Amino acid sequence: MKHLFFLLIIFSSIILQAQEMKKAFINGKIYTVNDNQPLAEAVVVEGNKIIFVGSSSDAKKLIDNSTEVIDLKGKLMLPGFIDNHVHFVSGGFYLLGIDLRPANSTNEFKNILKNYAAKHPGKWITGGYWNHENWEVKDLPTKEMIDEVVPDQPVFVERLDGHMGVANSLALKLAGITKETETPEGGLIVKDISGEPTGVLKDNAMNLIYRVIPEPSDEENYEALLAALDEAKKLGITSVHDITFADALKAFERAKNEGKLTCRIYTRWPIADYKSLVEKKIKVGFGDDLIKMGSLKAFADGSLGSSTAWFFEKYNQDTTTFGLPMDIITDGSMEKWCLDADKNGLQLSVHAIGDRANSFMLDLFEKITKENPQWDRRFRIEHAQHVRFQDIPRFAKLGVIASVQPYHCIDDGVWAEKRIGPERIKYTYPFKSFLEAGVKLCFGTDWYVAPLNPMLGLYAAVTRRTLDDKNPDGWIPEQKISVEDAIKCYTLNSAYAAFEENIKGSIEVGKLADLIVLSEDILTIDPVKIKDAEVVMTVFDGKIIYKK
Repeated sequence: MKHLFFLLIIFSSIILQAQEMKKAFINGKIYTVNDNQPLAEAVVVEGNKIIFVGSSSDAKKLIDNSTEVIDLKGKLMLPGFIDNHVHFVSGGFYLLGIDLRPANSTNEFKNILKNYAAKHPGKWITGGYWNHENWEVKDLPTKEMIDEVVPDQPVFVERLDGHMGVANSLALKLAGITKETETPEGGLIVKDISGEPTGVLKDNAMNLIYRVIPEPSDEENYEALLAALDEAKKLGITSVHDITFADALKAFERAKNEGKLTCRIYTRWPIADYKSLVEKKIKVGFGDDLIKMGSLKAFADGSLGSSTAWFFEKYNQDTTTFGLPMDIITDGSMEKWCLDADKNGLQLSVHAIGDRANSFMLDLFEKITKENPQWDRRFRIEHAQHVRFQDIPRFAKLGVIASVQPYHCIDDGVWAEKRIGPERIKYTYPFKSFLEAGVKLCFGTDWYVAPLNPMLGLYAAVTRRTLDDKNPDGWIPEQKISVEDAIKCYTLNSAYAAFEENIKGSIEVGKLADLIVLSEDILTIDPVKIKDAEVVMTVFDGKIIYKK
């Protein structure tokens, strides 16, 4: 009897595994992002792979007693979204921490800080991601604004673009920042007319504060990752391209080992540490289907919102500056590191927002292609926001991927013209021009900087309606693209940007079973309503991980 009992357990286990092995999604509208078979009615999954794409009647031939059948009832199914640019663990901390994004006035900014401090006494207050462009007065915040409500615990809260933050007096004191402190290369300590720091630090100057903020523990990082994973699955995001540091990688590995990693991670390591990858002989494609390494991230400049994006001409709003090239450009490290990293089979992925930063990186990429051995290198420029029209064909010629985040377009469109004037905004976020020139364009969010929801990105790319509703026909409307192209940018093109187009990004036989189902058919509804569509089911690695 004892042996029979164990046999029954084993037999039951085999039956359960078989039931999990095969799923049939029928009676749907499947938009495959596969040019050879754009539409289908059904998808059959076995294990974590797609084994059939076609009609519901043909799919039923593969259904047996062990198959789980999901009737899509006409709903639209797409490949899982692949976000090309996130700060994933930081996004988790954003979900768990203070949120200053909703503040639409200086009083709201102060009240949110005051209430949060009361609930978290004695701790550093960081994150926040405020946007002074939404306030009644567009001036930058100051240390006095924070001192008024939180005088006795250190505060350093960032602007939503991550290129500027404001500290209170206590945080400045702990960091040793005074009127005598010199501005570091590639950054700016904002000072008043008397030379006193206002509390605002830009780009590399922010490191003066970061170095005194206590690092989160491994457990805190893991908690933040789990929060980020939970958010991603609700939004249909099955892969992300992360800006990854060692502590985040440790959290990813733990989640993978514990079976909790419900999103594929393509890591981008800080370029300053690239030699650690070279020493370990890590190249593009290192890893498995869940975690991959071999790509690097660097910064060429800052951001438009912080007036640190690097331009050929001075800012209209502040005629004292062209923006800020990063110190690794001015000291020659960018060229040296990029040449060596590329020679060692590592992908270069560089943040460039201003037109001069983009042009500089194109020049450097051209130099690399001439001096280094040829290989399928797939250069990336992250953001590529302000690109002179004469530079767009250079992206195509050099095979440079434009890795953009469309939500920034409808956010920046509210205030960008006052920063750089009416002429330069004509080549801002040139999505259509990129596609027409044959440039590989991929989409993401830059979360935590922008909302993680891909629907907002699709809406932004297709409508270009700014957040203030003042551009109902689209801001720079000639750069709007089709829904089909936008979906491809968020799926197959993002897979290509990570050298993974052969295993994901479209619904094809043999590819990984990462699928989503939407509440609305975004291919046919009024594009203005795309932002309200929701994910009602997320399938990751062949398993249904979210259902609304």
